[in-house]
Parts: sequence; structure tokens; C-alpha cells
Amino acid sequence: MHPQQGSELFSAIIAAPFGSVGIRREAGSVRELVYLPPRFAEKDALDAAAELTARQVTQYFADPDFVFSLPLMPAGSAYQQRVWAAISAIARGTVRTYGQVAREIGSAPRAVGQACGANWFPLVIPCHRVTAAGGLGGFANHADEHGFHLSVKRWLLRHEGASASPWQQQAIWP
Repeated sequence: MHPQQGSELFSAIIAAPFGSVGIRREAGSVRELVYLPPRFAEKDALDAAAELTARQVTQYFADPDFVFSLPLMPAGSAYQQRVWAAISAIARGTVRTYGQVAREIGSAPRAVGQACGANWFPLVIPCHRVTAAGGLGGFANHADEHGFHLSVKRWLLRHEGASASPWQQQAIWP
């Protein structure tokens, strides 16, 4: 079997309930976590740092209350970091809208959505917990309601026990 094209970009690829997660490490830090479709084969960790990351991601899949403790490479603008800090404060099982996060940090919903899409560390910074006011919204810069990325967002929200309430008007579950 030939390695999946693109797998050389990752320090490890681990199986996920929705496909795979690619782990990119650089200089002893997590550089990026990437949601990958099921066609990507698992790849053993290239080093101890990638192994630690893979172990923690696997622990999260087993326990949605798992708290990550990973060295993250500095990323994002000062604004993106403000948005990511607000997102990181959203409790497991809770869904906030882009507008709610925007009001909290004194910004606009669209800008919050763009910062969510620029998140290098999904799962660790749980941008899946942010939705549109009238539905699921986008995810990882993808908006196809029936596409892979939004199916990942739905899986993560279910895994964490999120319900539509009090956002009953939101069509977050198909």
C-alpha cells in the first residue's frame, strides 16, 4: 500500500471516529491539528512530542472532559488570539453563537467566524462550540452542510453532549 499523498506533512496521523487527525509538530511544539477524511491511513508518531499529542487527542475521543496540556506554537494575530481565548472559555456541552462571542470581545460576528476558521489547534481551542445564530454555521473554513467538515463539527458537539437547547431554532443536527 502506498502512503497517502499529503501524509508526509504530518508528524503523526491518528484514527478518529469521523476520519483521522493529522498532527504537525515543529521545534517541540504543536504546529497544527488537521481534520482529515477517512482515506488517510494512520501514521506512527515520528517523535516523542508527536506521540504525546496523539495520546492526548486519543484521550479526548475517549473522554470529552479530557483537558489538553500541549505546547502550542505561537500562532495568529492579537485579534485571533482574543477570539481563541474567548472560545477556550466555552464549557464542554455548551454552544455559543458567533454574535455572542463577538459581543463578549467587542467585535463583529463575521470577524469571529473568520478567526474560528483560522484556528490552528482545533480540539485544543474548541471552535466547534461556536455556531451561527440560525444554524450550525461553518467549520474550518467550510460551509457545505453535508460535507466532511460540518459532519466533524456535528460529531464533536454530540461527543461533548451539546444540545440545541436553548438554541432550539438552530438546525445544528441533520
